Amino acid sequence: MAKAAIQVQTPMMQQYMRIKQQHRDQLVFYRMGDFYELFHDDAKKAASLLDITLTARGHSNGQPIPMAGIPFHAAEGYLARLVKLGESVAICEQIGDPATSKGPVERKVVRIITPGTVSDEALLEERSDNWLAALHVQDDLYGLAIMDITSGRFHVLEVKGLEAILGELQRLSPAELLTSEDQVFDSLITQRNGFRRRPPWDFDLETAHDLLTRQFKTKDLSGFDCSHMTVAIAAAGCLLQYAKDTQRTDLPHVRTLRVERREDCVVLDAASRRNLELDTNLNGGRDNTLLSVMDKTATAMGSRLLCRWINQPLQNIELLRERQSVILALLSDYRYEPIHATLKGIGDIERILARVALRSARPRDLARLRDALSRLPDLQTQLTAIDNARLNQLATQISDYPELVAVLQKAVIENPPVVIRDGGVIAEGYDDELDELRAISENAGDYLLQLEKREKEQTGLSSLKVGYNRVHGYFIELSRRESEDAPVNYIRRQTLKNTERFITPELKTFEDKALSSKSRALAREKALYEALIEILAEHLTPLQESAQAIAELDALSCFAERAETLNLACPELTQGEGITIEEGRHPVVEQVLTDPFVANSLDLHSDRRMLIITGPNMGGKSTYMRQTALIVLLAHIGSFVPAAHAKISIVDRIFTRIGSSDDLAGGRSTFMVEMTETASILNNATERSLVLMDEIGRGTSTFDGLSLAWACAHHLADQIQAYTLFATHYFEITQLPETCARVANVHLNATEHDDRIVFLHAVQEGPASQSYGLQVAQLAGVPRNVILQAKEKLHHLEQSATEDESATATIQKPSRKVQTPSPQADMFAMQAPHPAVEIIEELDVDGVSPREALDLLYRLKKTLK
Repeated sequence: MAKAAIQVQTPMMQQYMRIKQQHRDQLVFYRMGDFYELFHDDAKKAASLLDITLTARGHSNGQPIPMAGIPFHAAEGYLARLVKLGESVAICEQIGDPATSKGPVERKVVRIITPGTVSDEALLEERSDNWLAALHVQDDLYGLAIMDITSGRFHVLEVKGLEAILGELQRLSPAELLTSEDQVFDSLITQRNGFRRRPPWDFDLETAHDLLTRQFKTKDLSGFDCSHMTVAIAAAGCLLQYAKDTQRTDLPHVRTLRVERREDCVVLDAASRRNLELDTNLNGGRDNTLLSVMDKTATAMGSRLLCRWINQPLQNIELLRERQSVILALLSDYRYEPIHATLKGIGDIERILARVALRSARPRDLARLRDALSRLPDLQTQLTAIDNARLNQLATQISDYPELVAVLQKAVIENPPVVIRDGGVIAEGYDDELDELRAISENAGDYLLQLEKREKEQTGLSSLKVGYNRVHGYFIELSRRESEDAPVNYIRRQTLKNTERFITPELKTFEDKALSSKSRALAREKALYEALIEILAEHLTPLQESAQAIAELDALSCFAERAETLNLACPELTQGEGITIEEGRHPVVEQVLTDPFVANSLDLHSDRRMLIITGPNMGGKSTYMRQTALIVLLAHIGSFVPAAHAKISIVDRIFTRIGSSDDLAGGRSTFMVEMTETASILNNATERSLVLMDEIGRGTSTFDGLSLAWACAHHLADQIQAYTLFATHYFEITQLPETCARVANVHLNATEHDDRIVFLHAVQEGPASQSYGLQVAQLAGVPRNVILQAKEKLHHLEQSATEDESATATIQKPSRKVQTPSPQADMFAMQAPHPAVEIIEELDVDGVSPREALDLLYRLKKTLK
């Protein structure tokens, strides 16, 4: 709004408009008494999003000013809804004293709440990280900085290419993504939730360097091994400044900068993460995911760490073996059980410490921290009793804090209120001054009775009374006759018809204390509470290290419990070649089945790099492929795996090309999505990669699809030599082992019973012999007459394919030719009865009229032709 337009407003609205001009992109919660008010477009938007009443206040340019408001004591619930919808809110509080203010009370924005910078418990998902990210690009190099304000984690990484950065964004799923206004990004990035544009100067490299070195109190960034990562540092500078601006305070819990390197981890692209349903299912929920099965952690911070492990499996074989050794130690004599019980009482101290650092911790945060710290000695005792090097290191890192526990136990009542606003948090006996003020406020009547009794005894004046009124305050009252004998320290305050009223120095002192004791007690309590926060802040670094150790212990203890409960085996990890899994199971599908899961084995090695998988739809091909990927992934986070035995070499990447979907927003068809994902695999897979490819080429014509599938399979097996599971319905692909020694055929079998298909889900060597496509359609509920017509058409196609020699296709391969049957035919010849036989079997002979019988004969004759 122009300056002239602001000046015609009332003084209060002028103040509001000046504040709003500085926060154009946020909803301004403007404090007025017991309400947060919103005006103009903010009010309209909030009324729509929060379903609150839209009213009006005053006029501007002859029009009513739209207004909407919420009670300040109920603000958390409304803020949570707005943050979940991706909105940002500027909290504008009264900082002036209404009693002394001339004109509007002074106000200022004390905090900005955005989806990526919230720290309040009520606004956060308890078991999910809340990442704030900044992205910068230079040529094809993407620099990404991420921060979780609720824990203090601050990471940077650089990756090459769009596919790589999309995979990282899929892994992190940031609540906010900051980018420069002058840079162009792909629609797959700009259409993400929480996408925000920032001024280009926020990404200035020199400014970023200064911000980061001041934050970490270092001369340069060489100690973090990221000085060369200029694109990522520019992003980190923008991120740090944005976080400070929104919090309106320093970030003392952000103590270090960690560099992430893709080569240290098993890389998964965005499609593979989505297909494997690691922590989010295909419908966007968390049910029936790998995380939902594996997460039985006792604390929220342990759950978040486990989720990070699952999304970022490691190639560090020594670290993985260390985790395995911890699991074995915890399984011995079920030692994980008492540890899990102790951890349950610790709670989410990681986020409590973040709120301590931001000076926003609430009384119940301090009570939970007190209870958590009091359990640490028991936890240390349990860990030191186990003979394991890593557990002993964790015990040392967890430490204990007897002084802090003693202070918190003495200072904070057992069950404090939610907020400090109305007091009642600091325990009796912690501070003499506070106790005295409370006693004055709460026991004024008793004091006055005791004073009256004492004064009567000392003066011998029988008419003496101690009283109070609002006008004159506290007084000692004597009858007119006895007032002449009043002691010299009695100062006359008021003369009435039959009595005289006096004040004494003691009573005056009490009056001064009593009349202000409640407000002074509240002020004193708030000061003591802030001092407690400062005491805790001084121990922030070791407390954060303890929280990290507790989270790791929780995740490893969870692995031990899952190994016992789900019958998981310790995989043998090797730097050599090969993936051998005996009686492997799908960890998620196994939990949702009511029938026993059919376990299957897998053997890939230097001379057997690819399995061509055939079999009926719904026969279990995708389950078999996915369970292999999940078993390999679990091994790479240090967990035991669902198998009788497994020997797994360290892989560098896991690719999955499973399922089909359009990218309507990006203007890409199903087949284009399929080919894009296939291209990514062929361009990035190595001989150390695990590749899962399902039904390549089905989105186009039979000849094109078959040719593409055959060429992709051959390239993976012969040129890249990746560990590959290749599922297909093209019969011609099963001939690939004849020309490529590293390829083998396996199939999942099924059988027919009473004209119904029964899936056996067992993997066997060799190609499948039958497709069962029509039987699956019948099982899905396709009408009977449609199935019969399909069988008739199939019979004609098979006859035509057999008689028409021109349908034989030749696929050219260097140095030899491979003769293939018609690609137009179904994958496997149907062994079902002739349609004419089925028509006769379905016939009700006794119910057919002569005319219907004649028509049926003509129909059968036509079918036979």
